[in-house]
Amino acid sequence: MLDTILGPLYYVVSWIIVQFHTLYSLVFDKDSGWAWGLSIVSLVVLIRICLIPLFVKQIKATRNMQALQPKMKAIQERYKSDKQRQSEEMMKLYKETGTNPLSSCLPILAQSPFFIALYQVLNHIAQGKVVGVIDAELLESARNAHIFGAPLSVKFMDSAAKVEALGASLTDVRVVTVIMIVLMSASQFFTQRQLMTKNVDLTVKTPFMQQQKMLMYVFPIMFAVFGINFPVGVLVYWLTTNVWTLGQQMFVIRRNPTPGSIAFTQRQERLRAKGKIVEAPEEIEAKKAAEAARANRQQPKRQPKAKRQLAGTGTQTSTGDEKTSLEKKQPEGTKPKPAGGSRSAKSGQRKGGPQRPKHPTKK
Repeated sequence: MLDTILGPLYYVVSWIIVQFHTLYSLVFDKDSGWAWGLSIVSLVVLIRICLIPLFVKQIKATRNMQALQPKMKAIQERYKSDKQRQSEEMMKLYKETGTNPLSSCLPILAQSPFFIALYQVLNHIAQGKVVGVIDAELLESARNAHIFGAPLSVKFMDSAAKVEALGASLTDVRVVTVIMIVLMSASQFFTQRQLMTKNVDLTVKTPFMQQQKMLMYVFPIMFAVFGINFPVGVLVYWLTTNVWTLGQQMFVIRRNPTPGSIAFTQRQERLRAKGKIVEAPEEIEAKKAAEAARANRQQPKRQPKAKRQLAGTGTQTSTGDEKTSLEKKQPEGTKPKPAGGSRSAKSGQRKGGPQRPKHPTKK
């Protein structure tokens, strides 16, 4: 069934590989792994060059989805009890903003048929079956081609007898496949990490960021699980496309980063250093004021325990000091006035001072 559907694509993929193999046979031995391996790598490069327009659409769609996350979340909260109305509002939002949620998946979807076709072509080669334009002579040459001691058509899970029949050892095959799987997983991880750490708008916190962070760990695990079931030639294809994606993303992030991201700030600083961006006088003054305030601001120092305890008794100490200072201010030969001085002085005059004369009594 699958051969019937993808049969025409088998001819396309096999024809491209054969053409590159003919070209590389002028430099390398036609039966060598270099001739066949480089043919697969060239197939990847050709496909990815054709997919560059779709990749640009993917970048734009991803940015639009990031920008729409707050509005999408608001719609979900507003119509959480009415799923139909929620879907209608989502579609309306996509239409108004010109966003297609599937655009971010276009490069993967477009590349998948070629990936499946290559897998089937190499699987036919491993089984000794003629496929596409690969005749019996090319079939024998491809079966005996080795990359670092591993035939292109074998898998990690193949038996030792099958591997030895192709003139290789099971240890070499498994070492090569494990190294390729690790490199595939690492390249996928760094690709996703680069996207998360450098090309995400940090001013907006959205669920999209959490999803991307989760995919950063899920994809490498998927590569490790499925990689042991792919022929070495497919692993070469997959590793090459991952490395291409990593390099292509680095180029795009450096030249056209997402506004509000770390990469965007770094790009603005580079352009400013080259004199391609001239700041307004208000921005320069505001930046200088912020830097001056940052420089003058002092961080509080942590005091030792003894000083902290002394600070707790500061009220009592200050009160004693005030009393001492008051005593020093009194002139010599006088005593300091007791608390409530005015009332005490009046009472003292009544007791010790001259008495008011009494009225004479009538006799």
